[in-house]
Amino acid sequence: MAPIFRGRRAPQGNLRGGSQTSSRRRVIDRGRNNHKIQAGKNTFYSTRVEEQPIKNAAIHDERLSENGTESVEEKSEPQSDSENETDQHSAQPYSALLQSLNVYEHSAEPARKKRKVDVTGNEGRQQVEDDQDYDEERQGDEDPSIEDADFDLDDEDNIESNLDPFCQHFEGLSDEVLQRKIQAVTDKDWSIERSAKHPRWSYSLHVPAASGPEPTPSHKRISGLSDLPLKNRLKGSAGKILQTFEHLSADLASAVFKYRDILFPLRTLDNAYVIRKLTCLHTLNHVFKTRDRVIKNNARLSKDDINTDMELRDQGFTRPKILFLLPTRKTCVEYVNIIIALCMPKQQENKKRYLETYSSKDQTSESKPEDFRDLFAGNDDDMFRLGLKFTRKTVKFFAQFYDSDVIFASPLGLRMVLGADDPKKQDNDFLSSIEVIIVDQAEALHMQNWEHVEYIFDHLNLQPKEAHGCDFSRVKEWYLDGKAKYLRQTILLSSFNFPSLNKLYSQSMLNVTGKLKYSAVHQGVMMDLGISLKQNFSRFDFKTPMEEPDNRFKYFTSVIVPSLTKPKHSRGGGQSTLIFLPSYADFVRVRNYLASSSDTRNVSFGSISEYTSAKEVARARSHFSSGRHSVLLYTERAHHFKRYHLKGVKKIIMYGLPDNPIFYKEIVGGYLGASVRSAQLNIREASVRALFSRLDILKLERTVGSDRYVAMLKETRGDMFDFV
Repeated sequence: MAPIFRGRRAPQGNLRGGSQTSSRRRVIDRGRNNHKIQAGKNTFYSTRVEEQPIKNAAIHDERLSENGTESVEEKSEPQSDSENETDQHSAQPYSALLQSLNVYEHSAEPARKKRKVDVTGNEGRQQVEDDQDYDEERQGDEDPSIEDADFDLDDEDNIESNLDPFCQHFEGLSDEVLQRKIQAVTDKDWSIERSAKHPRWSYSLHVPAASGPEPTPSHKRISGLSDLPLKNRLKGSAGKILQTFEHLSADLASAVFKYRDILFPLRTLDNAYVIRKLTCLHTLNHVFKTRDRVIKNNARLSKDDINTDMELRDQGFTRPKILFLLPTRKTCVEYVNIIIALCMPKQQENKKRYLETYSSKDQTSESKPEDFRDLFAGNDDDMFRLGLKFTRKTVKFFAQFYDSDVIFASPLGLRMVLGADDPKKQDNDFLSSIEVIIVDQAEALHMQNWEHVEYIFDHLNLQPKEAHGCDFSRVKEWYLDGKAKYLRQTILLSSFNFPSLNKLYSQSMLNVTGKLKYSAVHQGVMMDLGISLKQNFSRFDFKTPMEEPDNRFKYFTSVIVPSLTKPKHSRGGGQSTLIFLPSYADFVRVRNYLASSSDTRNVSFGSISEYTSAKEVARARSHFSSGRHSVLLYTERAHHFKRYHLKGVKKIIMYGLPDNPIFYKEIVGGYLGASVRSAQLNIREASVRALFSRLDILKLERTVGSDRYVAMLKETRGDMFDFV
């Protein structure tokens, strides 16, 4: 029996969207491609301490797998006790680092040159790249005397302005006000502002209840780029790629640049690119403001007449400030392209390696739906991580995490870095100072392995276990007090809402500036099937949520199964019946029942799940379309990753409604419509029956419409609802 909790594919089958790849996967806690999460501490070295020789330095690589993509794990050997003592002894305060850099600057010794080494083979090439990366870090690209030359003096007023949301959010709150807001968030004491009625969407703004003289902030949309507090260096490029704002994007941009948490389940193929440009502009703006603030304060500290009592707190524990969680490498490429277009660097280090491992010209079949092609066209590998580092004129790809400003990763790729369940073997310190996290295409991540997303959120903004060269005299107070999660901005982007996303919104979005939740007004996908047929929705009840799965199964076996056991040619018989199952757990339970119950001994059936091999899928499809099997079990995740065109479907039973409303249209309207058009089915005999309960409220609303689902949940005169 296949395990219940898995990711996209089991070892026996090659279940990928887009291009087919060789099986190179391992086992335990799986994501889409069943990568093994390796145990072992991943040690990252920081260059914020004084230079010391590093023994047993890690080959911090991303090894190329057999098919040319990365099967990666940054892993280093543990240091000995003596080496730990040496590292502790060598870590100097930040002022010592500045003094040493000044000595290097005035030294007559010529600058060290990198030696070119011609090495063949993947491991040799990777070793050279890592050695070069370390040499580049040693050359001191954080030298204030160098970085000051790039400091934009025109932006100085913008940085210092109390009206800038960057300053208001991270520096504008006194300890008393911050503590009061944190207490309100902890107590779930929110002031709620709701939007005016709109035909397509609405929002609710939650801010910590005001208990002082400051007014409760309201939500107002922007009129254009001029309303955004951008760095001067970004205004020109932003004007080229974001020329106009439509109603919804203007509303969203206001919340993004005010550092509010956002749950946005209104992502579509039409607005996806604009939303990505907005989030990329916001993250670059944040990185540049953070960097320029540090550079400016470095200049103050380097003056001869410096006030030794000056306290400048402008940093976190570690350098990474932005985290993107994305479903595929192709999505990562699209984000990186926007960032490059916005910052326009003069140099791009390791770009060739980046293009080789992330770009792909593979295309999916035009017969596949547009949303499928959008997700799986190109490089659809879901195991990746990429660090981006910004210096004066350069963007560096594949920067080590502790030296990166922005981290792009899939949940599986980042989960592998975080380590095993043993706390002694974990390394999540590089997530301790994340200030903005963006999760895009959350519905796709939900189909991969949502537990990885929750695990990552549980390890954000924790107190680091090691110093990593941190100058604690420069660390912001709320970092030291363990309050960083209350100032972190979280942006969740999805095509629709689902319970796991709501859970993340309720438990992990604790922003003291407030959180904004959008909701869609649904017309009901059942009204847009392309054919007119009878649709039945059957409600079952339960007393506690724990009873819901058992009551659903009981309803299925007592009410639905008898219709499957009728003779094939009798009215209402089970011939050519497709049973749709939203989860693998439901699939296993129903499959075992049909295979072992005496009540179903005359029912012949096949099955297709996300773990079924290609050979078994072909056999099941053939037997079902030919009539050899009267019933076919089919899971939602199998449909998500493959979008099979199933032939011969005459009746559909939905054990549960799909999360993605597009699937209801494709399965009901697509499969039954194809049978009708091919003259295999009379439209009067076509039918669909769907089971639902109170826990399916979000699915039901998307299926039947926002103006129908409430009555169906509250109706007391019956539990059967027919639509024709």
